[in-house]
Amino acid sequence: MSVEYTVHAEFESLEVASEWVRWLQDGHLAEVLQGGATHAAIVRLEPVDGHQLRFEARYRFPSMQAFNRYEKEFAPKLRAEGLAKFPATRGVRMTRSLGEVLTELRS
Repeated sequence: MSVEYTVHAEFESLEVASEWVRWLQDGHLAEVLQGGATHAAIVRLEPVDGHQLRFEARYRFPSMQAFNRYEKEFAPKLRAEGLAKFPATRGVRMTRSLGEVLTELRS
């Protein structure tokens, strides 16, 4: 069964948010795909409770085994790079979630 891995990000500054999106587009998404993901997307979320700049980077892995391999072999370097570029001191808040895909329909 596939798994969905999501990085949730909120920004205080449009400039920092735009830089983060460019960083994802210019290579980070591709590196996660090279690490075993089969799908990667950037989603801009609707504002909630006054938080205007909300995004998600969503990744699909074919199995928990593939995700665990990514976490062990690829994620430490990629996360360190992201934290160096976008620390909390720049007004960035990030959280992660992981879930098993139970059902998926396609048209």
